Amino acid sequence: MPTKPAPATDLAPDPAPDPAETRSTVRALLRLWPYVRPVRARLGTAAVIAILASCVGLVIPLVLKWMVDGPVADRDPAGVWLGALYLLLLGLAEALLFGFRRWLVARPLAGVEAGMRADLYRHLQRLPVAFHDRWASGQLLSRGTTDLMLLRMFLAFPLTFLLVNGVTILVGVGIMLVQDWTLGLVILGPAIPVMITCGIFEKKYSAVARRAQDQVGDLTTVVEESVLGIRIIKGFGRHRSQARAFHELSHTLRGTELRKARLLAAIWAVIVTLPEVAIGAALVVGAVQVADGALSAGTLVAFLSTALALRWPVESIGFLLAMSQEAATATDRYFEVMDAEVETQGRAGDPALRGAAAPTRAAPAARLPAAGGLRFEHVVFRYPDAAPDSPPLLTDVDLHIRSGESMALVGATGSGKTTLTALVPRLHEVTAGRITLDGEDITTLSREELRSMVAVAFEEPTLFSATVGENVLMGAGPGAGDEELERALAVAQADFAHALPEGTGTQVGEQGLSLSGGQRQRLALARAVVGRPRFLVLDDPLSALDVHTEAAVEAALRQVLADTTALIVAHRPSTVLLADRVALLSEGRIAAVGTHHELLRTSPEYAHLMSGLDKPGDAEGPQEGDGR
Repeated sequence: MPTKPAPATDLAPDPAPDPAETRSTVRALLRLWPYVRPVRARLGTAAVIAILASCVGLVIPLVLKWMVDGPVADRDPAGVWLGALYLLLLGLAEALLFGFRRWLVARPLAGVEAGMRADLYRHLQRLPVAFHDRWASGQLLSRGTTDLMLLRMFLAFPLTFLLVNGVTILVGVGIMLVQDWTLGLVILGPAIPVMITCGIFEKKYSAVARRAQDQVGDLTTVVEESVLGIRIIKGFGRHRSQARAFHELSHTLRGTELRKARLLAAIWAVIVTLPEVAIGAALVVGAVQVADGALSAGTLVAFLSTALALRWPVESIGFLLAMSQEAATATDRYFEVMDAEVETQGRAGDPALRGAAAPTRAAPAARLPAAGGLRFEHVVFRYPDAAPDSPPLLTDVDLHIRSGESMALVGATGSGKTTLTALVPRLHEVTAGRITLDGEDITTLSREELRSMVAVAFEEPTLFSATVGENVLMGAGPGAGDEELERALAVAQADFAHALPEGTGTQVGEQGLSLSGGQRQRLALARAVVGRPRFLVLDDPLSALDVHTEAAVEAALRQVLADTTALIVAHRPSTVLLADRVALLSEGRIAAVGTHHELLRTSPEYAHLMSGLDKPGDAEGPQEGDGR
């Protein structure tokens, strides 16, 4: 859980800056260029228009000088009205130019944000399961929402006005120096202290902005988990403890936001106070010069009007720097995800494995002859982030499921069953050895091709916020329709779908929680069999069913298994009897293979498991046996 930042003196340098403080803001923001490049013409035009509008505003003090030294001094009412008309036209021109600038950038920047969000979503789909195991969902959500909103705001305003205000300040200072260089030097007096303050502010604010955005991600995670786990929270009466946890995170984020506010207040105090003092000093010096006849009243009015016109560009420095730092931090957070290595495709010419050593293959002499069906050859697996000296979860797994055969995989909790099944569709990569389908190494297949051959059903079924039919047909190929849907529902004994309010067109809701556990599991099984896959991997697919429903599903499932090659994780004898043969997985190794009755006679461990002394409903997750 994030900790509340310790109190610190605003704008005081930290004794040991962290990486967020030392990284280059410009280098971070330059990574946005590929997204900005398609709209660079409109952004460039908008910047030029904004500079023109600011320069039009600086002409107004020159008109005032002409009015004071001309029509006002000569008591010429017509000249005063003419000057007023000039001022009105200049004001309208400035307003129209700024309005045109905003119109120019609104649509393309909304497109940039949408494009970045689409790229992030596509990239998340291609990242390996191990990445999603490590990252909190709230952190990913905050990068796709809050961070991208900050980037759009930066591109729309600070990016342009850092340039515009810089040019405006330079032009305005030039005008003042031309009018009277001594007063110009008075105005420039605070420049060095302001620049030093901005440098310190940039470093301090960068670290605090990163901390705040990470804490927003933590808070998003808590909210999401609380919504998804609301039944557990209510069931165990934990709403108060969850509320306290949320309050603590909110309080931590509040403290960080207040730290940001203090930093902004500190820099604003400097960049507002010092220029105001300089303007006051210039007024006094200018008034003395006018009284001495060394300076015209019109020149003093124009000089002070120009100085006042520069107040906003100077005062906005703190605000623009703050938004730039938040945008740089948001860019870093966005590319932390985008830089993560995607799953390898497998075909020649596809991206090679990067960021981690490629799975090593067993020596040719150690391989079994190529054969049909599903084969594990000397498979070793260790999670990528496991300690290098930790024992592998799976060790030298040798197993052959012949073409058209179904094999049950049995083992104690934590033996590696779920992990072994996850290797077939390449949800994880083997550390050593290889897996073949009909004699072809799965790493030579593209993931799309592999997953069109292999269908999976997990013990914990996941449904999406879609209709029943859409959820089931996710497992089918293009062109699948009602006939395939009805067949799959019949196999899974999921005819309850027709009794729902809108039949198979009923929305199941988020995570399918409007359905019972057994209903969700049957729909997941229907999704696995709807596409008539060549290879079927089922992870205890009947664990949530009652005895009678289980028997009906098994009877229908036998027909499906007769036409496919299947690996079935099983805990119940009834599920084991669906298979032609049984493999016993013990401590990451295949300890025995045979029929159910053979293993009952020859394997005490198998007999013990089937006796019911071991708990059924093995709840292995994607990190089983890894101590996490």
